[in-house]
Amino acid sequence: MKGLDDFEADCFYHVVNHAVGNENLFRNDDNFRYFLSRYEHHTASVFDTYAYCLMPNHFHLLVRVKSANELKSHAQYKGDIHKLVMQRISNLLNGYAKAYNIRFERKGALFIDFTKRFWVDTNSYFTSAIAYIHQNPVHHGFVQDKADWRYSSYLAHLSEKNTKLKREEVLSWFGNRQSYLQFHENLLPFNTELEF
Repeated sequence: MKGLDDFEADCFYHVVNHAVGNENLFRNDDNFRYFLSRYEHHTASVFDTYAYCLMPNHFHLLVRVKSANELKSHAQYKGDIHKLVMQRISNLLNGYAKAYNIRFERKGALFIDFTKRFWVDTNSYFTSAIAYIHQNPVHHGFVQDKADWRYSSYLAHLSEKNTKLKREEVLSWFGNRQSYLQFHENLLPFNTELEF
C-alpha cells in the first residue's frame, strides 16, 4: 500500500493521518494547542519537525528521523527503529483520542488505522512537501491566504518566538527569510500531483 514506507534513521518523511469517517480531529483552538503539546511530548525524542499543518480532519508533518545513535539510546528502543518511531506516533494518537473522547463524550476510534508516511528522498520533494503542507488550508477553503491559518508552520517559520521547529534549517533551505516568503508568494495553485 502506498504511504507505508518504513521509518529509517536520518531520513525525511511526509507523515499524514486523517479522522475516521466525517469526524473532526480538532473542534476548537484548545484541541489544536493540546495536540501540538502532546505531539512535542511524544515525538521530540524520535524525530525533528520541519513543517506541519493541522487541519480540522487531518494533519501533515514533514519530519526527519533522528540518527541511529540517538534512537538506539532511547529508553524504549528494542532493536527496530521503525517500530520505535511508530510506537511514539501511536502513543500520541491514542492519547489524544482518549482525551478527545472524554472531552466530547464520544467513543471509538478517532484516527484511521494507518498513519501514512512517504519517504522524502529528493531535494525537490522536500521543497514540494513544504509547499503542499502550507497550501493545505487554502486548498480546502478554510482561508484565502496561508498566513491566515494559525495551525501550520508557515507563520512559525517567520516568527521570532522560540520554537521546536527546525526553523533556521527551513529558512536556510530557501536561502533566507525573504527567499522563503518569495517562494510561498510565487506558488502555483495547489499541486495535485502530490495528493496524499
